Amino acid sequence: MASSTAPSAPLNVLGKPLQVCGCSPMTGWYRNGTCQTDPSDLGQHSICCVMTEAFLRYSKAQGNDLSTPVPAFQFPGLKPGDHWCVCAPRWKQAYDDGMAPLVSLEATENTALSVVSLDQLKEHAYQSIG
Repeated sequence: MASSTAPSAPLNVLGKPLQVCGCSPMTGWYRNGTCQTDPSDLGQHSICCVMTEAFLRYSKAQGNDLSTPVPAFQFPGLKPGDHWCVCAPRWKQAYDDGMAPLVSLEATENTALSVVSLDQLKEHAYQSIG
């Protein structure tokens, strides 16, 4: 049965259809609002997070400045409250350092489970409104 599942129908970490993470700004490896990835996404941008000032500072200190706009790539820079697909290894690093942002389980692709556990993600889960 599983072999009939098309790659165009990704699942979230709860085994359900992957939900939209964020469209303002547009996020995702495909820039379609979802945290769907594929093998060419070496960063594995699969975890849907809610940005916080603390995480944005942490990420910048690790060499990934997510808050500064980069017009050449149509990147507006992120602000606290924005939803963004974060690389699974970066989220795990932030988790290990006690700096992990909140996660939308419904919008986090199941491939993230190759890097982090569902229990770790659930510790930082938030409930989306609506």
